[in-house]
Amino acid sequence: MKDGIQFTKEPYIEDVGPRKIESIRFALFSESEISKAAEVQVWRGVYYDANRKPIENGLLDPRMGPANKNGTCATCLGNFRDCPGHCGYLTLALPVYNVGYLSTIVDILKCICKSCSRVLLDEKASKDYLKKMRSQKMEALKKAELMKKIVQKCTAMASSKKAVKCSRCGYMNGIVKKAVSVLGIIHDRSKIADGSLEECSSAISHTKESKASFSVVDILNPVKVLSLFKRMMDEDCDLLNLAERPEKLVLTNIGVPPIAIRPSVFMDGGTQSNENDVTERLKRIIQANASLHQELQDTGSTSKCLAGWDYLQIEVAQYINSDVRGVPLAMQAARPLSGFVQRLKGKQGRFRGNLSGKRVEYTGRTVISPDPNLKITEVAIPILMAKILSYPERVSHHNIEKLRQCILNGPFKYPGAKLIRYPDGSMRSLMFSGRKRFADELKYGYIVERHLEDGDVVLFNRQPSLHRMSIMCHRARIMPWRTLRFNESVCNPYNADFDGDEMNMHVPQTEEARTEALMLMGVQNNLCTPKNGEILVASTQDFLTSSFLITRKDTFYDRAAFSLMCSYMGDGMDLVDLPTPAIIKAMELWTGKQLFNVLLRPHANVRVYLNLTVMEKTYNKRRGKETMCPSDGFVYFRNSELISGQLGKATLGNGNKDGLFSVLLRDYNAHAAAACMNRLAKLSARWIGNHGFSIGIDDVQPGGLLNDQKSKRIEEGYENCHELIQQYNKGKLKLQPGCNAAQTLEAEITGVLNKIRETTANVCMEELHWRNSPLIMSQCGSKGSPINISQMIACVGQQSVGGRRAPDGFIDRTLPHFPRKSKTPDAKGFVASSFYTGLTATEFFFHTMGGREGLVDTAVKTADTGYMSRRLMKALEDLSIQYDETVRNANGSIVQFLYGDDGMDPARMEGKDGFPLNFNRLFLKVKATCPAGENASLSALQIEETVKRLKEHNTSAEGCSDAFKTNLSGFLEECKEKFKNTREALGLHGEHVGEENLDIQEKFAKNISGITSKQLQKPEGSPVNQDGKSNSKMNLIQAIPPLLRVHPLCSKRQEIPLNIFISFFYFQLTHHI
Repeated sequence: MKDGIQFTKEPYIEDVGPRKIESIRFALFSESEISKAAEVQVWRGVYYDANRKPIENGLLDPRMGPANKNGTCATCLGNFRDCPGHCGYLTLALPVYNVGYLSTIVDILKCICKSCSRVLLDEKASKDYLKKMRSQKMEALKKAELMKKIVQKCTAMASSKKAVKCSRCGYMNGIVKKAVSVLGIIHDRSKIADGSLEECSSAISHTKESKASFSVVDILNPVKVLSLFKRMMDEDCDLLNLAERPEKLVLTNIGVPPIAIRPSVFMDGGTQSNENDVTERLKRIIQANASLHQELQDTGSTSKCLAGWDYLQIEVAQYINSDVRGVPLAMQAARPLSGFVQRLKGKQGRFRGNLSGKRVEYTGRTVISPDPNLKITEVAIPILMAKILSYPERVSHHNIEKLRQCILNGPFKYPGAKLIRYPDGSMRSLMFSGRKRFADELKYGYIVERHLEDGDVVLFNRQPSLHRMSIMCHRARIMPWRTLRFNESVCNPYNADFDGDEMNMHVPQTEEARTEALMLMGVQNNLCTPKNGEILVASTQDFLTSSFLITRKDTFYDRAAFSLMCSYMGDGMDLVDLPTPAIIKAMELWTGKQLFNVLLRPHANVRVYLNLTVMEKTYNKRRGKETMCPSDGFVYFRNSELISGQLGKATLGNGNKDGLFSVLLRDYNAHAAAACMNRLAKLSARWIGNHGFSIGIDDVQPGGLLNDQKSKRIEEGYENCHELIQQYNKGKLKLQPGCNAAQTLEAEITGVLNKIRETTANVCMEELHWRNSPLIMSQCGSKGSPINISQMIACVGQQSVGGRRAPDGFIDRTLPHFPRKSKTPDAKGFVASSFYTGLTATEFFFHTMGGREGLVDTAVKTADTGYMSRRLMKALEDLSIQYDETVRNANGSIVQFLYGDDGMDPARMEGKDGFPLNFNRLFLKVKATCPAGENASLSALQIEETVKRLKEHNTSAEGCSDAFKTNLSGFLEECKEKFKNTREALGLHGEHVGEENLDIQEKFAKNISGITSKQLQKPEGSPVNQDGKSNSKMNLIQAIPPLLRVHPLCSKRQEIPLNIFISFFYFQLTHHI
């Protein structure tokens, strides 16, 4: 091989040693540069000669590369595989505009004199702007902004209707703008107060055309513009922020790309071919260019020459951008041909279609369906798909017998194998005979492409992928049938349902990829959304309904039923300790709440002590004290025992930081939360299958009392509306601030009608039987709301169109069925009927108006939101957190001095409003796990002395106990996790996983307590000054007593346990920062 870099199609090139890139500059080729870079001049519009060989100087000239797989390049003598291709060029009969820079050309023409080509600024302004533009300190964006100011100043006449007089030659310059119909530029001088124009106007005043205003418009054709640009001075180019000479913006030569990037498609054994769109467009340009050249040589009529020139301009413009505007219908091609812009832009372009996104192998896609018996980390894969997909497993002494059996089974019998890869790079297919010999010759180090098996790592994805949890890692579970199945608890991250959705599956092909997928993308490692730390993988729908019904107050089970339901949770291999029955005599009975005690702690070896309080949807504080809700809406767990409350969405669902799974994840680990989800899914699915739960017409049939209450509420509302309308007609309606009478009336009536639906919804919730299925689903949060129940049973309510009541559309009325100017509820879209009783004709019409608007909004907003999200991610994709805790872009520029202004990771914030800890729950946990016993509480003076002693404690850590060091280390690790990960990319809404490489242990000190270190540097105004002393001692002391009263070590002669004290100190610190 020759020295240096060579053109090649291989994925790598020969190593030529390290090179430093000084700078990168994008520029346009000039006429001479295009000719030098080309190997051949193209001027023939014919592809082949009579012998079916590429013709010379044609678009398939062999000097630009081989036109077929059997051809040879006439330039480098390379074959179809090795030749990178060579360029050609085409000389135009007349210059044309580069359509990609037409706006730039117009801006330059606005700024220069159309006579002497100098900038339309006086000498002083030119020197000032030129000095700023040539400054090395000015950034590119600042220069672009300065260029806009120059353009605005040079085109002052556009707004003031005055001409700009050149300070050098005195020429009067008019308005420069694009032509409307064709790709051209015009110079409008009709507004110039010039004597010659007035003289010409008076000379033709006797003609018929004098009725129209006289105007003079110059056509700035490419020849004239090229002449102006060539006469521009270099300092004027610098003044206008032009990196290149402006004459390069006008094309006189066109580069012809190599054949390699516009290949032909051969048919019928090579006797016929379909040419690429670029080749077809170049053929049209050659034909138009030849026609124009012939007209110029024959000195044809001016109109024909101009028409041919316009046609050539349009063909060259469409060669670059086929979607260019202003092309007459007669000049458009019969078949749409894509240009270079279409090759690059859009979803199917080179950037998004081939670089950012690619088609990949080892992928499957099919319909999804639910399976609650699977773990949340598993996905069921059909055997048919498992036999097509494969994983390259290397042979070792652990798996050689298994892989031999796979080889014997072959590719058509599961579990089998597809091929064998040998160390020398050769492969052997197992599709045909010889499997026995291949199995006997199998050795360590060989690679067997085997079928997927249970436990393999796969990536699961549902489109659109709006956040990073739209693709996560699961373990494969090979099962029969033909759908991909997974646990319903994982529906929320994917935004999936089972009404025909399809999902994608990808199989990582290396051990490194499998490990990274498990650690970074595993479901158990992505239970919380990085947006705000709320749990996203949680129970849903049937799971919530089952839990709500199981935990009712009046639910009791005997030993057989309770043991059976305990067995539902596991797979028959789990150890279960039955709790003490709630009722012992006359027979042993267990409550449904105790079933959740077993679910959290199946046996004594499970060290999970859950402590939390949650207010469910049915919680009503007005009926009693906080902990004694008659509706059983106050959920209270103490040491993993459910004391009170019916479990619903607030406890088991997503979107709550204080829910059951969130607390398990914070206090213990992801495995504890995932195991609890798995047990709950199995229990709920099997329980509700045996118990039964359905919804029918009977559930939405209103009773007599409910109908009476509904009629009463609607009648009262109609009366109020009638009174408001009468006040409006009499002019006595009291106006609301900032509203006229009509607006006030609409606001008042809307409020009255909305109140009707709310009151009827409340009546439904109170009057329906507790076994009513829609009521149960609404109360537990699995589906629906009181408004939905009200619409089904009582009253659909007011229909909104554009955020208002139905507008008038039939001469001062909404429909011809109502009187003109009627403002009654019936005439403006109020639906008094329910879905059970059915809607009247007019009510149905109003209901469809509101529904149609919702459908349109959904379709439009989905596209707008997706496009906005994609632009935002592309704009932020190079931001990351550096080791100095600043947020910087790829150039090292600081975007934010501290991520989020506090450096905290939103995904790890336990409390609300950005607090790292939820102290109410922490108090609850400490009270439950660390009872005070008989130890007396400390007085206020003793608390203050203890705090002072801890703050001034500065001795060696050598004498500390192992438990103390463990607590301190655990606290510091927790502190480290609260901070946003260093080197974490923030493009996908700050959701890429990075690595925290900041050693908090060194930051907090070498002394024993960690809170008196001088290394804990905080700015002025923080609760800790440079000496490590607290500036908010009273706040800290006030936070400690609840813990001191309950902890057994907090007696008069003992110190406060450090882990608890530091937790409070950390909270106070972050609270004040």
